[in-house]
Amino acid sequence: MPTTSSPLASRLKSSSTSSLSRKLVVLKGISGAPFRFSPGKTRTPCFTVKAVQSDKPTFQVIQPINGDPFIGSLETPITSSPLIAWYLSNLPAYRTAVNPLLRGIEVGLAHGFLLVGPFVKAGPLRNTAVAGQAGSLAAAGLVIILSICLTMYGVASFNEGEPSTAPSLTLTGRKKEPDQLQTAEGWAKFSGGFFFGGISGVIWAYFLLYVLDLPYYFK
Repeated sequence: MPTTSSPLASRLKSSSTSSLSRKLVVLKGISGAPFRFSPGKTRTPCFTVKAVQSDKPTFQVIQPINGDPFIGSLETPITSSPLIAWYLSNLPAYRTAVNPLLRGIEVGLAHGFLLVGPFVKAGPLRNTAVAGQAGSLAAAGLVIILSICLTMYGVASFNEGEPSTAPSLTLTGRKKEPDQLQTAEGWAKFSGGFFFGGISGVIWAYFLLYVLDLPYYFK
């Protein structure tokens, strides 16, 4: 049985043969002129990037501290502002002229006093009559655990009799006394002060809440 090709198939075959002979493929879109391209040639994009320097000098908001990039610290409007510098210099960790024992007591008092509330209101015995006692004991237990961790860190980081590992120069090059907290003896004083201050803070919070029975909201 002879096979006959349809008129549409013969038309497509003749069209493709003529297109390949010209080495060009003609694509027609929905509207507009046909788009021609050569299948054997590829165009590589070429562009040039030029850096244009502004005539006006720009003000650098963030720059190396004291203009020295080798220090490894940056000056920003936040870290170099006088208010932030005053606040950081008054924290116990940065008051190098104060005895490490007193610094530990101050840090411990703040932690012990503030730990009682979360344990009382979020502890497992919060809905019982002994919520205050249980929360205070839990806060005291956490202070003991933190004191043990501080002691372990001091034993692992500092050796007896060695000088302080803190720098003796400020970032501006001014000489200062090395911080005695970065020694074995100073860290032991700080850890002991933290334990004493933390337990004292817990006792003081319990005294205010449940002995004087002050009208606090979160009792």
